[in-house]
Amino acid sequence: DVVGPVSTGRARRRPGIQWAMDDESRPFHHTATGFRNNHPDGWRRGSFWKWQQERWFKGSAAKPPPGGWQFPSETPNAGWLAANRGLPTLTWLGHSTFLLQLGGLNLLTDPHLTARASPSRFVGPRRWMPPALTVEQLPHIDFALVSHNHYDHLDEGTVRRLARQPGGAPRFLVPLGLEDWFARRGMATATEMDWWQTFERHGLRFTFTPVQHWSARSAWDRDRTLWGGWRVDHADHSAFFAGDTGYSPDFHDIHARLGPVDLALLPIGAYAPRWFMAVMHTDPDDAVQIHQDLHARRSVAMHWGTFVLTDEPLDEPPQRLRRAMAAAGLGDDEFWVLRHGETRYL
Repeated sequence: DVVGPVSTGRARRRPGIQWAMDDESRPFHHTATGFRNNHPDGWRRGSFWKWQQERWFKGSAAKPPPGGWQFPSETPNAGWLAANRGLPTLTWLGHSTFLLQLGGLNLLTDPHLTARASPSRFVGPRRWMPPALTVEQLPHIDFALVSHNHYDHLDEGTVRRLARQPGGAPRFLVPLGLEDWFARRGMATATEMDWWQTFERHGLRFTFTPVQHWSARSAWDRDRTLWGGWRVDHADHSAFFAGDTGYSPDFHDIHARLGPVDLALLPIGAYAPRWFMAVMHTDPDDAVQIHQDLHARRSVAMHWGTFVLTDEPLDEPPQRLRRAMAAAGLGDDEFWVLRHGETRYL
């Protein structure tokens, strides 16, 4: 079912990835031990330790106000969503996790429905807003799209519970190198893909696209697995899920190859300080530019209001997005900011 450009080498079944191919046949974004971005001239990340030193001496604007941040939220109608087979809908469950109902099927993006974005249940970034639905409250998930392996995007507890859902595990569509991660945990329904490869099933066409980011789940596996975004095409609707990304020419390339898109799910948070985060995380101005690069009919904000990952206040991204939209002349219906748990009809 996977078609498109395929490397002449195959990932060996081991943690990380090694490529059994010579330099001449290796795609540009493949390295001897993993992967790199398409536009390395724009990938010059600053010092992590300099950032931590700045935080130590200057503090961080991400400190919550007394009583914590409060965000508008609503409880999704789980029964209606489970019964829905006709209307295309989008429900924001928090951070980068959406329930997208398309073509009578249920898709979940970057599944994360637990309390922390961390390998530990006791330390690491914790949720400020609970997930809008638990795994048990979701309708049966047919496809789960994973953009990369960072802990706030690929949560082991969530995918293990999804794999045990009544009616059978979803098809996990994952970047190169991650199929083995799922297999080692007893999940045999993962399909890994390279950039520009496609997977077709039940009237949906999934294309894995490049974005500018990186991967790691430890100090020893940096860039050993791929990262990317997902384009989903159906006869009646198309959607693009950007995952986690900095701004790059990749979005022009996506539009050139795949054409305009009806719905784009774009990150607007985790952007400060810009000298460090710009290459890997878009800010609201970048998100508006991506909306335009993709020729999206409508975009939806994500990757904000859930975890404190960087130095901007958790409630700042939507405020900055409104200013960026006004500067670009976008109307309110062209770039949505959903309430936590909100369902919109597409």
